[in-house]
Amino acid sequence: MNNIRAIIGISTLILFISSSLRHELFNSSGDLAFFDQGIYLISQGKPPISSVLGFHVLADHAAWILYPLALLYKIYPSVYWLFAVQSVALAFGVLPTYFLALQAGLKENLAVAMVAVYLMYPVIYNSNLCDFHPDTIAVPALLMAVFAARSRKIVWFCVSILLILGCKAVLSLTVVAMGIWLLLFEKRRLYGAIAIIGGTMWFLIANWIIIPFFGSEAALLTRHLYRYSYLGNSFSEMVQILIYQPQIIFKNIFSAINLEYLCFLLLPIVWALKPQYLIPLISLIPCVALNLLADHPSQKNLVLHYSLPAIPFIILVGIASLAAGKGWLKQRRVIFLWSLVWFFALGKVGFFSSKYLHHLDNWSATKEAIALVKTKDSVLTTDIITPHLTHRDLISFKYNPSQDITELNKFHYVLLNVRHPGWAASSESLSNLANILKNQSKYKLQYQQYDVYLFEKKIS
Repeated sequence: MNNIRAIIGISTLILFISSSLRHELFNSSGDLAFFDQGIYLISQGKPPISSVLGFHVLADHAAWILYPLALLYKIYPSVYWLFAVQSVALAFGVLPTYFLALQAGLKENLAVAMVAVYLMYPVIYNSNLCDFHPDTIAVPALLMAVFAARSRKIVWFCVSILLILGCKAVLSLTVVAMGIWLLLFEKRRLYGAIAIIGGTMWFLIANWIIIPFFGSEAALLTRHLYRYSYLGNSFSEMVQILIYQPQIIFKNIFSAINLEYLCFLLLPIVWALKPQYLIPLISLIPCVALNLLADHPSQKNLVLHYSLPAIPFIILVGIASLAAGKGWLKQRRVIFLWSLVWFFALGKVGFFSSKYLHHLDNWSATKEAIALVKTKDSVLTTDIITPHLTHRDLISFKYNPSQDITELNKFHYVLLNVRHPGWAASSESLSNLANILKNQSKYKLQYQQYDVYLFEKKIS
């Protein structure tokens, strides 16, 4: 057990350093800014309506877990709390993985091997480097729910289910699918019923009451449903196509990109994929189905976090196969090496020597400019700088070159990195904006170095 504690501690440290370094190198984006600003506003007792995306945090995924996370910001408001929580959560998945392996009858060495499989699963590490998402908290909770059900620990099971549902509304579908598996195949009828009823109720409450109350269908279409644009432009259109034109769905599902996605998702544990041990995969059907149905490539990219809810059940397949002695790989060292190969092949480790270094040429200038933003007044900046300045009521990275100059007047600071404009702007548009602001009497150029500009509105 001491070894497991050490593994959790070391893993947490590695994950935290990785995500923090990525952030410091200016590779964070809008999702981190959205969650960080929302949680900050909650901690300040203000309505958590994000200026980054323009709606209430509960309108996103009904993720009420953000509210208790705001208690950490009460201690000290810092985005690094989110990196710490995410790292601890993903590393903590080691514990239920280890217990589940021992519970299945694996010897200590093979139980540790399954811990290694979990930690080196590319989706785990990649999701840690994908800004911050509450989904990561659900991963150990899903594993703990299964362990609690198999151990007949009803309180722990209910707590785990509650935690999962608080992370993201769509995870209620995974909870329902897990409940069906527990009910029909694990012979845990009470636990299965709790999961099915709890998941169904939360799905209806979140999608019919909470999200519509705090947001709108238009916001959802902008934020999420564009990934399913071929199914229509509204919920009603999507339902009609699902019912009356299923051939459209089949055409999209049976594609080369979906086959590639499934292969890459399962390759790290292909050695355990024996038909008789695949039953736990029932629980990942909602997650994988949503990814397969999407026509946006981000849903099928293991670099992002969209496959996270599938990982606990893939791990269960590996445990079951090893416990029965039927896996193609049976030795700890070989399993470890196989996982290591796919970790480096599909993980984002290599980004630290390539993609993540693109902003180094004016990194120090950007840091100096950020340090000059002394107050909590409004800021207009670029998408890559936004997550570093979100602790304020108004911040935006959306600049339209055609908008009236008066629209800029609502911002006290304008911080531009012309050399690295990010995805939401171009170097040309930001350069033009910098020239416009230089000629505006209301703004003063406070900093200029290596294509980084900071303008501050003059006090009347």
